[in-house]
Amino acid sequence: MSPPAPKPAPAARNPGPSWGFRFIRLADRVLPEPLYRPLRALGVWVSLALLPERRRHSRDYLRVVLGREPRLREVFRHFDEFSETLLLKLRLAEGRPHRASLAPGCEDFARFINEPEDALLGTFHFAHSDLIGFLYGGKRERRVHMVRLRVGNSHDIESLGRAYGRWISFIWVNEGENLLFALKDAIAAGGSLAMKCDRLEFSSKTEPFRFLGARRLFPFTLYHLAIIFGRPVFLCVGTPGSPGETVIHSTPRWAPDPAASRAANLASARAHFQGFLDLVERLLRQNPYWWFNYLPLNPEAPAAAAPVADFKSQISNLKSRGSAAPTVAAP
Repeated sequence: MSPPAPKPAPAARNPGPSWGFRFIRLADRVLPEPLYRPLRALGVWVSLALLPERRRHSRDYLRVVLGREPRLREVFRHFDEFSETLLLKLRLAEGRPHRASLAPGCEDFARFINEPEDALLGTFHFAHSDLIGFLYGGKRERRVHMVRLRVGNSHDIESLGRAYGRWISFIWVNEGENLLFALKDAIAAGGSLAMKCDRLEFSSKTEPFRFLGARRLFPFTLYHLAIIFGRPVFLCVGTPGSPGETVIHSTPRWAPDPAASRAANLASARAHFQGFLDLVERLLRQNPYWWFNYLPLNPEAPAAAAPVADFKSQISNLKSRGSAAPTVAAP
């Protein structure tokens, strides 16, 4: 008798009940803000009680960024900041007006917005950063392919995608298709490619960078793709501005130099990414609660990090659409 087939792993989900998003939307429609705001705060306290692992990761992160043991009310504020940003995404999906502005020093990104150039756009799980692709693509009718992790209740992102129409599409990293082919097809179809570059769970290429007092590992796949496909790179995060506004902070434009060696391009890319991390750290010193990774902080790199493997070996069959290529995880 053959052994029973293993049970499939449960689908990944965001925390909360299956009816949570519907309740948030309904309450937001019918309750006045003076009543609804205390109810949301109560929900945050319930989350703190029911999510001990995320609470621990929040406390560990705050201990690093604050340089001391965080108080309970500071852990609450970290959860509450995320909760309010989630509500903002659901409100935008309902059609609430919202605008984007550029922080000082973002002249390269301003030119990119107003010119018909496609790029690779990187961001973090940080404050309003989830909104950048929608505000850029949906408001300016520029196609954006978003590389995301699909979970059983990705209703906030999927609702935003429907709200911003045909200019937004998704490439789900965990749906079994050959991701490298999907990225190649998306780039060939035209449009910019947007992906998160802070979590290691789906990244095949990592490198160490200075961040929050240590050399920590971060995904670096974005720059390998830029070199392969000859695309420029912008790294951006969004922060709250005045009511109804997201302020976009962007790096200068980086593009691979076709006349330079691959090693020289990677060295230039590392300096570019480090500049972005320095920007993120400055913003976190202003508001540490904008860091929306309720996971272990990026690990410290070994004293001598191993050299980066040759990424070209993973794309040798890209030129031939019918050949099998190895699966490559995106950041």
